[in-house]
Amino acid sequence: MTETFSSKSTDSFRELLTLGKCNVLVTTYQAGQVVMLRPQGQGINTHFMGFDRPMGIAKRNNEITIGGAHSITTFRNLAAVGPKVGQGEQVDACYLPRKNHITGAIDVHEMGYDKFDKLWFINTKMSCLCTLDGDHSFKPEWRPPFITAYDLTDRCHLNGLGFRDGVPRYVSMLGAYDEPGGWRKNKISGGQIMDITTNEVMVDGLCMPHSPRWYQDSLWFLSSGSGQLMRMKPGEAPEVVAELPGFARGLDFIDRYAIIGLSQIRESSTFAGLPLTKRVEERQSGVWVVDTQNGQIVAFLVFTGNVQEVFEIKVLPHQFAAIVDAQSPFLATSYELPQQVLNNLAPMDPIQAPLEAASRAHVDGELDTAIKLYQEILQQVPEHPASNQQYGLCLIDAKQWDAAIKQLKHVMQLNPDNAEAMNLLGNAYQEQLNIEQAMHWFEQAIATDQQFAPAHYNRGKLLLKQRHYQEGWDEYEWRWQTPQFVPFKCDKPLWQGEDISDKTILVHSEQGNGDHIMFWRFLPLLAERCKAVIYFGPENLAPLVAEIPGVSQSRIPGALSKDLFDVYCPLMSLPKFLDITLENLPAPKRYVNIPKQVVVSALQGDIKVGLAWAGSPSHVNDVNRSMGLKDMLAVTQGIDAQFYSLQMPVSADDRALLAQHNVIDLEPELPGYARTAALIDQMDLVISVDTAIAHLAAALGKETWVLLSQNADWRWHLESDQSEWYPTVKLIRQQAPAKDWQSVIQVANQALEAWKKSN
Repeated sequence: MTETFSSKSTDSFRELLTLGKCNVLVTTYQAGQVVMLRPQGQGINTHFMGFDRPMGIAKRNNEITIGGAHSITTFRNLAAVGPKVGQGEQVDACYLPRKNHITGAIDVHEMGYDKFDKLWFINTKMSCLCTLDGDHSFKPEWRPPFITAYDLTDRCHLNGLGFRDGVPRYVSMLGAYDEPGGWRKNKISGGQIMDITTNEVMVDGLCMPHSPRWYQDSLWFLSSGSGQLMRMKPGEAPEVVAELPGFARGLDFIDRYAIIGLSQIRESSTFAGLPLTKRVEERQSGVWVVDTQNGQIVAFLVFTGNVQEVFEIKVLPHQFAAIVDAQSPFLATSYELPQQVLNNLAPMDPIQAPLEAASRAHVDGELDTAIKLYQEILQQVPEHPASNQQYGLCLIDAKQWDAAIKQLKHVMQLNPDNAEAMNLLGNAYQEQLNIEQAMHWFEQAIATDQQFAPAHYNRGKLLLKQRHYQEGWDEYEWRWQTPQFVPFKCDKPLWQGEDISDKTILVHSEQGNGDHIMFWRFLPLLAERCKAVIYFGPENLAPLVAEIPGVSQSRIPGALSKDLFDVYCPLMSLPKFLDITLENLPAPKRYVNIPKQVVVSALQGDIKVGLAWAGSPSHVNDVNRSMGLKDMLAVTQGIDAQFYSLQMPVSADDRALLAQHNVIDLEPELPGYARTAALIDQMDLVISVDTAIAHLAAALGKETWVLLSQNADWRWHLESDQSEWYPTVKLIRQQAPAKDWQSVIQVANQALEAWKKSN
């Protein structure tokens, strides 16, 4: 049977990694994989690397170490290799195997480096805590006081290791027994956490504890057998912070958020009778995120393929890290040398080295530096093709539109058949709102290369922006052939408008949450043409889409039975195959309803106004569509109303600023769009930038003001303060390029004052 490794995640998982500028490394010994989780575009990129029974992970500056079936392997970050390993130009760290120490089969569990850079690891089979030296397989340093002798029989199932003040301090075990496999006698309540400096039992009576961690002046740990995150403050009894839908194993932190590994766990004698198996019927495998301040699950990534058990997770301080295995061809050509050797290396191709330096700065977002480096290269070699092209792209990324147009026209002189340069020219002209020239260059790129998908896709968005829907939907389908879109893998046929009156169709979501909500309007029309509609989308939207008329099932990421449906269609392809134009575009005042079981707090205030000022930072146009909280707060000046923040997440600084301006922060109640909808439904008005909150409020029929950049997304078209999609929406547009939010806020504030008087 072919193994498949795949995952689905919430948008909030991607947002957390993006805001935290970090990746998550996961080990799964069951699947024999090390997995790097990295934010990319509108989702999470999961890179799977084969490894023989990976378990514990230790990290220190520029290194990670992984325990395997019978050895411990150290990987070192050679960042310069990153862009060359085929995982994208955006790679900012690249871990290559550098050392392998044979330990023998000792079942290495959790690991860590102390403040002296000594590696410590749990030797589970021999019930002891070990270090490494050059002369031995391992060196036992500590064992529980009740263990009388070393053997390979896993007496107490020592498993977890926690550090405090830079030294190993806490261990977890499944049972205090001194006989072969003794821990199995009492899996339900035999677990302990012990302080190895005093041999004091800190906590006992636990169900298969794991992953003790000292964090923010508290001892955190996992009760794996009951699927719980627990915390013990000094001098207090342990408390349950959150219950999770899986066997919890592996714990790390990003600021206030706990990152936790979950396993489905096997139906076997080892796991039979656990509290978790009684509490949760459908257990999950993946990585879950819990807000430690309120115990709420705020994000998750679930493995949908053959990964059923997770052992360890570690947060890494990179934006897009790569890891390569011992068979990688890059090991043969990647060198880590002493500085004195580097100083004596023969010079490389005089252009190659500076071009690589410019490219690295470009990929890292250091655009001013990259521009300067490209210019220096072109002063030496003015006609160098790659340097000219990359310089033009860098000017595009830096939003220097006039300079980009000039440079790209020079590229065209060097190579008149350069479809990529033509497409970039179209982008630059579109950003200047020169629609005629933008369309010209997109069409020139297509004429040069009929299969150049980015130009087709860009032309489609421009046609939609001009309200030319019929032709625009056709071109918009080219998105699936561009690098940023990954097609839905399915062995059933794609529905393309044919008769399916006797068939069940699966509609899968795509792109952002706002796109989902906006395009749900087409599901009732689709339901009239088929036997049944099944919607496949993220969990945080599932309860809402289940209420859309005509949707028979709302499914979340996970395995899908082949017998469940006959055909499928991407959500945002529906208007093409339903022949939607502006003339027949369905635009009901309200088409989203709140599930009856959703209960939220009653909001106070005679006039209640919701605010949202920023979208996902990973959105391709976020720098233009989002504003700062200080800008948004200006809309409240002089207005006698109760304002509510609908933003999530909210930084500590913004939280303080909201309190200072008497704006009530609803973040603790917002996880899950059904709850957000129930809160919005109590409001009189919502003012938002172009993000999912705006779409949700409008779909609920709420009066909604959407604050737009001058070059707004295609769905808001080029002009007008009304939207053909939403009858209750008012559009307030920037009248100047870049971040001219002051004029927009001033218009909104004046409109709000007039609106308040009329209400």
